[in-house]
Amino acid sequence: MADFGFNEHHQNEVINYMRFARSKRALRLKTIDSCFQDLKDSRLIEETYTVDEVSDMLDGLQVLVRGEVEMELINTAHTNVLLLRQLFSQAEKFYLRLQTDISELENRELLEQVAEFEKTDFKPNSKVHQESSKPKLAPLNEGGVSELLQKEISRLQEDNDRLKARLRTLESQAMSALDDKSKAERALKSLQKSQGDHQFAMCAQEITNLEGTVAAMQADFEKTLNANVASQNDLQDSLVSAKHDLLRVQEQLSLAEKELEKKFQQTAAYRNMKEILTKKNEHIKDLRKRLQRYESDE
Repeated sequence: MADFGFNEHHQNEVINYMRFARSKRALRLKTIDSCFQDLKDSRLIEETYTVDEVSDMLDGLQVLVRGEVEMELINTAHTNVLLLRQLFSQAEKFYLRLQTDISELENRELLEQVAEFEKTDFKPNSKVHQESSKPKLAPLNEGGVSELLQKEISRLQEDNDRLKARLRTLESQAMSALDDKSKAERALKSLQKSQGDHQFAMCAQEITNLEGTVAAMQADFEKTLNANVASQNDLQDSLVSAKHDLLRVQEQLSLAEKELEKKFQQTAAYRNMKEILTKKNEHIKDLRKRLQRYESDE
C-alpha cells in the first residue's frame, strides 16, 4: 500500500473520497458516451455527408462534450471546497489553523503516487468498503498536534488555577470587609444609643433658636416692607403734585406771553416798524417788476 504519511483512519477517509470521486467521474464519462451515441443514432443515418454537415455535427458534439466536462470540473472544485470546509471546521474546534500548499497540487511525483495507490489498493471489495463513510472526528494522538493541544490545555489549566486563587483572595477580602462593616454598624448603634437623648435635646434647642431667629427676621422684613410701601406712596403723591404745579405754571406762562405780545402790538414802535416793513415790501415788488421788464426788452 502506498504510504502518504497518514494513520489508518485518515487513510480510510482518503479511500472513501477517492471512491466518491471515481463514481462521479464514471457517471460523467457515461454522459459523454451517451452524447456520442445520440449523435450516431440521430445524425449518422446516411452513407455520404458533405463537409458542412460533418462540421455542423462536430460543432454540436463539441458543445455538448464541452458543457459536460466544464460541469464536471466545476462540480469537482465545489466538492473540494466542501471537503476543505469540513476539515477546517474540525480544526477550528481545537483552535488550530491549517495551511495548504497549492504548488503541491501539481507535484507529478505525488500525483503518480496517488494514481498507483488507486490502482493497487483501491478495490471495491476491500474491507474498507464495508466501513461506515460517516465523517468522524478521531482523537488526535499524533506527535505535533497532540503536543500543541496538550500545551494549550495546560495553559488554560494554569489560567484557571490562577483565577481560582484570585477568586479565593477576593472572597477573603470581601468577608473581611463585611466583618469590618458589621463592627462599624454595631459601634455606631451603640454610640447613637448612648448619646441619643443628649443630641436630641441639643437639636431641639437649636431648632427653637432657629425658629426664633427666622421669626425675628420675618418681622423685620415685614416692617421694612411696610416702610418702603409708605415711602413709595409719599413719593407718588409728591410726583402727582409736582406735575400739577408744572401744568399750572406752563399755563400761566402761555397767558403771559400772549398778553405781552398783545401789548407789544399796541405800541408806537411796533406800528412804525410794521409800516416800514410794508413800504420795504412794496419797494421790493416794484424793483422785481422793473427787473422783469428789462429782461424782457433784452
